[in-house]
Amino acid sequence: MTVVFLDLDGTLTDSGPGILNCVSYALEKMQMPPFEGNRSWMIGPPLWPTFEILGVSKENLDHAVALYRERYTDVGWSENSLYEGILEQLSILKDQGYTLCIATSKPHSYAEKITAHFGISEYMTDEFGSELDGTRSDKTSLLAHGLGVTGALAENSLMIGDRSYDVIGAKNNGIKVVGASYGYGGNTELIEAGADALIFNVTELSSAVTSLLPLKDT
Repeated sequence: MTVVFLDLDGTLTDSGPGILNCVSYALEKMQMPPFEGNRSWMIGPPLWPTFEILGVSKENLDHAVALYRERYTDVGWSENSLYEGILEQLSILKDQGYTLCIATSKPHSYAEKITAHFGISEYMTDEFGSELDGTRSDKTSLLAHGLGVTGALAENSLMIGDRSYDVIGAKNNGIKVVGASYGYGGNTELIEAGADALIFNVTELSSAVTSLLPLKDT
């Protein structure tokens, strides 16, 4: 089995608007000042450390996450768009014989709603996400779980993601990584984290996979 784990936010879909709107909603509800400046760093990591960086006290982190999810469950999940060409790339990889799996820090209950909405789920063998309490929200434990469930060997697996968290989580499991620099992390972040290759456009995805993780003759 040759498995490709795919991040969701910033790799398959442009989820920034919904995530940022929900962060802003939570801060407003908690009567905290809005965040000024570059906000792209909020797209990708788990919610708890994000809100802590934004100044939410440890005792109020669960409340902030609950407020975020209040809006996200209602409308935030749909403030999202599929990157043009993604389904074609997934189709190519699946037809070639790769096993495709989602690996997102987002709770799997939300992720599965999004992948079904955009038609991504039909290409996936498994979809791995975190639990609502934050369990497996870090990519290291998430990918370890994915390897265990699929039974795949790390050397026969590949991760594709747009943030350093994707790269670090994969490396901690001995998995090679393609950095999607068209997402929210950018070239420098992905290179410094140790990505094995970068792609600058969605159309490069399938060729990067076949180059870095060629299928073995059976």
